[in-house]
Formats: sequence, structure tokens, C-alpha cells
Amino acid sequence: MPKLSLAEKLERKERLAEKREARRLAKEKATQAAKCPDDSPSATESSNDVATTIDAKECHIFSLSNDALNHFLSFLPARDLGALTLTCRQMNELLVKDDARAFYVWSRLAKKSTTGSSDVNMCRNIDEARKIVEQSYGGGDTQRLKMKGKAGKWKSEFASYARFIQETVNGHSVMNVGGRTPTMLPSFVNGRFVSTSPEHTLCRVGGGGYAGAGGSGVASSGVGKRGQLGHGSRTDERRLKMMVGGIGYRIRIVQVAAGGGLVRVAHSILLTSTGRVLSFGTGQYGALGQGFSGGKQLPDILRPTYIDALSGVRCVCVAAGELHSAAVTVDGDLYTWGDGFCGQLGHGDKGPCVSPEQVTKGGLEDECIANVALGARHSLVVTDDGEVFSFGLGHFGVLGRSYTPYDHEPVGALDGMDGGDVDENFNFVPHHHQEQQHPLGEVNANVNGEGRNGNEIDDLMAHLDLISNIKLKDSSDQCIPKLIDSLAGVNIVGASAGHRHSLLLDNHGCLYSCGAGMTGCLGHGDNQSQMVPMRIKDFDDRDIKIIQISAGVDMSMAVSTMGDVYAWGKTDGGRLGLGTTPAHVTLPTRVKVVSDSNPIKAVDVECGYVHSVIVGLNGTIHTCGEVGVDGNVDGQDGSGEPVQENDFNIWHRVAEPVEKVAKAERWKKLGKYEVKGRQRMTSGSN
Repeated sequence: MPKLSLAEKLERKERLAEKREARRLAKEKATQAAKCPDDSPSATESSNDVATTIDAKECHIFSLSNDALNHFLSFLPARDLGALTLTCRQMNELLVKDDARAFYVWSRLAKKSTTGSSDVNMCRNIDEARKIVEQSYGGGDTQRLKMKGKAGKWKSEFASYARFIQETVNGHSVMNVGGRTPTMLPSFVNGRFVSTSPEHTLCRVGGGGYAGAGGSGVASSGVGKRGQLGHGSRTDERRLKMMVGGIGYRIRIVQVAAGGGLVRVAHSILLTSTGRVLSFGTGQYGALGQGFSGGKQLPDILRPTYIDALSGVRCVCVAAGELHSAAVTVDGDLYTWGDGFCGQLGHGDKGPCVSPEQVTKGGLEDECIANVALGARHSLVVTDDGEVFSFGLGHFGVLGRSYTPYDHEPVGALDGMDGGDVDENFNFVPHHHQEQQHPLGEVNANVNGEGRNGNEIDDLMAHLDLISNIKLKDSSDQCIPKLIDSLAGVNIVGASAGHRHSLLLDNHGCLYSCGAGMTGCLGHGDNQSQMVPMRIKDFDDRDIKIIQISAGVDMSMAVSTMGDVYAWGKTDGGRLGLGTTPAHVTLPTRVKVVSDSNPIKAVDVECGYVHSVIVGLNGTIHTCGEVGVDGNVDGQDGSGEPVQENDFNIWHRVAEPVEKVAKAERWKKLGKYEVKGRQRMTSGSN
């Protein structure tokens, strides 16, 4: 090794001195940061009396006064707030020690709604905002992940709750794709965080460390016989169980849609932050949009699978009906697929479609679609201009407009096949769902002319001919999207399609309903059906404005701008949270929601068949009624009030489950005596 010169030795000493000084400064910063308290409600309360000392020279934002800083935070979107907490340590310190979190929540819960001119007034003062922030950590032992790294380094979790509030109350959500301009999701959709069908429930939940609020996690519960829970099996789940990941790295789920009906089929649709659509569940009727598999089959899919037919477009809204599904693209185009037995696909016929196909009939090709809602046999489409198009089975007035009859009436085709008449409350299902009452041998005998005369054979063949022609083109405008002209001059921003009724929401927070009202689910104080949308006057009389709606099977629910939940319709089994006594509530009635023995506000509701789900402002889930799993009877025992889901909170970031893979048993070499013994056994020799 050559000997160093005097100049080189001096240069080396200077470098060593610089390194020692850098290490000393790093230790001082680590020691100072270690004194910062944990990001929890208790730590926040204990540090309220401690003055916050922030060096304004390190960040120009904090050179502002407290009032100016709070005003700045009120205009800061949750996504930018999260980015600021990642890049600015002073922001984390501010969100823990000061009232900035409470002021941010107050600014979001007391402002104009993006769905219209109605005010959101869920928080009246700063004291209520502090209480809401404290309640947001509730939900029991959710096993939430705390954003901590090495000793002395920490981050605030408030950005996750800020995103939750922003998406649910203000309808503000951003879909970001790398290298492209961020896309804003619709301000009103059904299934923003939770969605229900008659058999199962889907719910977004915080994912891993890179997913953020709502995250890539999705939980499901209910009946799983058709694979609609997405757990890779057909088992039922009484409580919400988180699905195993595998959707993709840093991909968030931004909307869920649970489909199914009273014909014991169910499927699920998921929308990712990249605009891709996943589906799983019953594949028999093409509602998954996966097309035919090998051998022209439509198998059930037990895990979330991307729909390849939609890979070329970016979707911003999805919906699931009983036997069909739909998606809206960023360009405002509508795609539908599934069973079109009643024209609910809008393609101008009654034929099925196993892959997504764009709806161009009725002038929808020239319209910009904002969101879509699917019912049992009908579909509702809302445009950016506030207009509503409807198509599908128009019985009971669910379309909200007049319509021409089918060329081959489905109910008329099935009438007489079982020897009885079809009444007005007939639970209409496709012919391949109907169980014929007569034995197969009798039918064969009749077709061969034995036991019946020629006229009876002709009548039977005429019925069979009607059924075979049902899926041909039909001239009825029930198969074509048509504008609801009675809503001219009304700016509609949202819709919800139930089993046999529909709900519509305008930009002023007023609610309209139409369809079958035999259980009081229209909210007009009677059991009368309405052929056109009628405004619910009870809300107007009490000066109640609505921000979220849901129509289920003969029941309806809504959330007001004050965060109160209202329900009306059928109450059997506690499905509305208004008691278990069988009754029909014909006017909107308030539902009490309690979390940890304290009353809370709500931000979302979803109705199914025998149950409904309420999302609390603190992120908790409350279930009314219950789906019978593992062969148990549907309905809820007890008082019939909403029951909180234990150890569950939507916005809490939790570890995503990892699928346990059993290790394959390695091949074991046998000894020569064992091999000889086995050969002797297989040869059959003594």
C-alpha cells in the first residue's frame, strides 16, 4: 500500500470529521423525534395542554397563523393531505397535537354537497368535530396497522379517515392511473363502500400499507353457495370476512356491487382504481361478463377475475342486478351483459349477452352517462344533464313511463304451463327457472298424442313455440332505453332500482319514487302503486334533504344531510331496524344508529331482501335483519334494531390475509425390501 502524502492525510481527516458531525446531527434529530407522542385519541387528548413548537424556517406553510393554516387545510383534498404528511414531518406533528384534525372534519361535514345545492350539516361546531374524530377509532379490536417505521419516525393516520369522509359525504374520489390524467369518479353511486343482494353483502375495508383508506381489501358475508363471496370456496360466512389479495400491487377497490335475486343466484362486481372491472359468482346467465369457457360453458367463478372484454376501456361506475350487470366508462358509454329476458340489457331484444356490449339504442350513444342502477328486471341510467332513461320489464310502473307491450309477453307465455293462472304478484323468473309441476313422463305422453286430443297437443306446442320465440327481437320499447319525460325540468343526480320499485334523487335533495307500493315502500303513506315518479312529500313537509338512497325488495332507505337514516316498507325480521314485528311502514321513519353506546351519524345505506346495512360516520358497519346462513332461517332475533359488526371498521388499515398454501409432500424413496414387498402385493403372488 503506497504511503499517503501530507495533503491526502489532511483531506482524509476532514472527511472523517464531516461524517462524525453528520452522525451527531442525525442522533439529535432521532432523539427529538422520539419525544413525539403516538397518533391515538388518548395521546392527542394528553397533549392538548402542550404548546406546539414548529420551526417556521423549515416549512413555509407553518409560517401562517393558526386561522390561516386551518383555512388552508379546509381546501386541501384528502389525497394531497396524505402526500403532505409523507413529505413534511411538521404536518404529522400538527395533525397530532393541534385541533387541525377536528377543523378539517368540521369543514367537510358542514358544507355544500357536490350532488347538488343541499347543505351537508352533520357537524355543527368544533366540539362535535372532536367527538367525531375520537369515535373514528372505534369498531372494536380491528387490528389496525399503525404507520410506524424505525424508532423515532412516525406518520399520522388521519389522512386515511380524511379520504373516507371525502368519498362518502362529498362524493369526491380520484381514479389515478400512472402516466395519465387523474379521473374523477361520479359524485353519486350505489356501492361506494357497501353493497347488498338478497343473499350476501360486500364491503370495502382498509388494505395494506400502500393501498390507503378503503384500500384493496374487500370483505364479504352471507350465503356463498354460488361463489359470490370470493373466498375460493362455496361456504357461508356469518360475519364479514376479508378476501385474500391478489388483485394487484397498489390497486385500490373504489366501488363494489352485489347482484342477485329471489331465484337463488348471486354474483359480485368490483371496480378498481385503474378502471378495470372484476367479477365472480354465478356464471350460468352470463352476468359475470367472462364469456364462454371451453366447451361453450358458463362456469361459476369463485375468486375475483378481471373481465378481459373491458380491458380496453376505463370504467368509472359498475352495477349488478339479479341476472345482469352494467358498467359506465370514463367517456360516458354504457356497457351491459347478462340475461336480457325482459329487455333489461337495452340492446333492443330479449337475448342474453355473455360479454359486455355497448348500449347504443334509444340515443344513449350520444348521451354522456353519469351512473347506472340495476334492479331485478329493469335498469335506470342517469346522464350528466340530469335526465333518466329506463328499460326492462315495466310491470308495476318501475320504468316511470308508459311503454308498449311485448310481442311475446313473458308472463303470458308461462301462463298455463303449470295448470294455474299467474296473478299480479307473480314472482316473474325466466322459464328455465320454473319448476314444472307435472312429471316428465306425462309431458312425453301428451306430446306423443297419448292421453290428450289433438287440440290439447296444439295448445301445448303453441306454448312451447311462445317460449322458444321469447328471446327473439321484440318491438316493445321496454327493450330500448327511453327517456322518462315526466321528469322534464328536474335535474336527477342519482337512482336506485329495487325489486319492483325505483327511487330517484334530484340535485336539491328531493326524493321521487315509482313502482309497486303494496308494502308502503314508495313512502307516500299508502299501498298504492305509481306509474310515474312521485315526489315524497313527507320529506318536504319536514324540510329533510337526502344525499344517499337505496331500494331493496319491497323496502327503501335513505340518508339525510344531517346524517340521519330513514326507512320505510316491509319490516319483517328487523330488516329495516324498526323492530321485528311484521308490519308495513308507509312513511319514512327514523332509524336509531348506536356505536359503542353512543348515537352516531350515518353516511351510507344499502337494502337487500331480508337485511340492510348502514355505514356509520366513524366507519363502523351496522346490520338490520340477517341472512340465514348454513341452513338457518332468515331474520333477526331480539329488538330488531341495527347491530354493529364487531371488530370491523371500513377506514382502518388492516393487514390483508395471506392464503396458506400447504407444502407438497416430497417424493420419498423406498428401500429395496419395501419395493419388493409392494411388487409382490401388486402381482397377487403368495
